[in-house]
Amino acid sequence: MLTDAEAAALAAVDEEALGRTLLELIAVPSVTGSAAESELQHQLAGRLEWLGLDVDLWPLDLPALRADPDFPGTEAPRDEAWGLVGTTPDGGDGPTLILQGHVDVVPPGDLGAWEGDPFAPRVTGDLVHGRGACDMKAGLAAHLAALAAIRTSGVRLRGRVAAHFVVGEEDGGLGAFGTLRRGHGGDACVIAEPTAGTLITANAGALTFRVSVPGRAAHGSTRERGVSAVDAYLPLHRALAELETERNRDPDPLLAEYPIPYGLSVGTLRAGDWASSVPDLLVAEGRYGVRLGEDPAEARAALERCVAEACAADPWLRDRPATVSWPGGQFASGRLPEGHALADTVGAAHADVTGGGSRPRRRGATYGSDLRHYTGAGIPTLQYGPGDIAVAHSAREHVSLRETARVARALVLTVLRTVGTK
Repeated sequence: MLTDAEAAALAAVDEEALGRTLLELIAVPSVTGSAAESELQHQLAGRLEWLGLDVDLWPLDLPALRADPDFPGTEAPRDEAWGLVGTTPDGGDGPTLILQGHVDVVPPGDLGAWEGDPFAPRVTGDLVHGRGACDMKAGLAAHLAALAAIRTSGVRLRGRVAAHFVVGEEDGGLGAFGTLRRGHGGDACVIAEPTAGTLITANAGALTFRVSVPGRAAHGSTRERGVSAVDAYLPLHRALAELETERNRDPDPLLAEYPIPYGLSVGTLRAGDWASSVPDLLVAEGRYGVRLGEDPAEARAALERCVAEACAADPWLRDRPATVSWPGGQFASGRLPEGHALADTVGAAHADVTGGGSRPRRRGATYGSDLRHYTGAGIPTLQYGPGDIAVAHSAREHVSLRETARVARALVLTVLRTVGTK
């Protein structure tokens, strides 16, 4: 049975306004590191102020954050970045619940693969199409709709809600890192990443790696006098594939449903500077999965050891081994503490708004996210939001408006049941 306060707040969810908000958010091309990323933070600050929240909008001190020994790394160049937190003012002695979401999106890729402009949202029936639709502007819209419904209903909170809207999630989590370093925190956190009706209570990690493989240059007509860095790389590629197989034996039960929970993927290969020259350098860059609970330093050491052993077994690389470095984003793993009440609270809220009585199943995710920043700071965190990660980062990206509204309603109940009412 819903309380009077819960029923009033649920009735105040404005689905039409939620839909308009989602379209407006998608229309801002807030690609990671772009000027539009900062533009959207300022727009969202205005929305939070309109909702009556106390707003902290500040420029992130990029040099200081980059100098921090725990800095998570970045891939996109940027000269500025903004943090944004809005906190409800009408709190008492109750806990603080964080509603977190990232404003940045990945680039659209091949524009020819889209039906129209990826940043001109297209609605077909219940679905909204566009870059960032599910990852994760629908989640941001659900957060805003939940906050608006609570305000409109007149329900008074015993604790507080803090909206953490962050930049740079896609390339390492700069925004979340800077927000926590500024001192913003809470007692629990819900990140509205797309979870397709489930609760994500753990994330694997992901590290960006670079392997530089030496060769010996020669004219292509006398290639026998040189050593191709491409050929030299091949035994390393096989060794990395074997490492992936080894690291995916006996995964954590939360990730057992995935064929490859901790993927190791070489994403780019660059070699040579002239078609008729034997290449004297190959640079391979890729993504390397970190197991749940694994120290990233131990994961790095395992890959470095793999490369060193492969070099030691190769006649060419034995005396001139490949080198490994770690540029770009560095995502540790993270998980909600076993038995924490947040999963039960969100699960019950989902069941109440769907009317079926069944709670969403709990699982882990193979990708890295901001979850690990919050759990690393001692804040119990899970992911629950509209959309399916399977269509994120693709030209098929879309989200259901009905699902987004359901998530907004579940977030309303989660807020009221976590922070309490007066």
